[in-house]
Amino acid sequence: MKLYTYWRSSAAYRVRIALNLKAIDYRSVYVSLINEGGEQLRSDYTAINPQCLVPSLELDDGQLLTQSLAIVEYLDEAVSGVALLPSDAMGRARVRALAQAVACDIHPLNNLRVLKQLELALGADTAQKNSWYRHWIEQGFAALETLLAASPNTGIYCHGQTPGLADLCLVPQLYNARRFQVDLTAYPTLVRIDAACAELEAFVQAAPEAQGDAQ
Repeated sequence: MKLYTYWRSSAAYRVRIALNLKAIDYRSVYVSLINEGGEQLRSDYTAINPQCLVPSLELDDGQLLTQSLAIVEYLDEAVSGVALLPSDAMGRARVRALAQAVACDIHPLNNLRVLKQLELALGADTAQKNSWYRHWIEQGFAALETLLAASPNTGIYCHGQTPGLADLCLVPQLYNARRFQVDLTAYPTLVRIDAACAELEAFVQAAPEAQGDAQ
């Protein structure tokens, strides 16, 4: 498999974790989101992903997958090994809800192209962009903390005693929160789960600084 990725992309980070948890060999193709205005905008990459986003996953037969959650669920269904979603319908719904709280509600408001547009269209300076970022992170994390802390289904990880879809969404978002100096004191459950994930080699190898294009 071939993964089109960028070291600081939260979405690509999720897929790297999933590939590692599934013990799938893959080759990284680096797509810089900042060099020369963004390599994801070049015609050779838009032919792969018309959304101009990473990640994209090319299968061994040449088929292409986009959107991180769709890729992760494909891997879970198509490849044996560690299950990334629970076996029961209620458990799957809970895990998907936690994952989407990050991937659909927090992350899209704070990704690189949104921050760039705040600057270009509204003249936002660095302090204003950081304030915007922290606002949505804090709002989303407060909800996640409540959901996780209150549920008997929360274990060492977001759901039970093995890492899965929710964890591989949470960890990259916490990484970014630290980059933007968000105070995480109010989110002890999130921090605890993140620390548990950090002990697993699949997460360590997927971390941004471990990537070949890290700067």
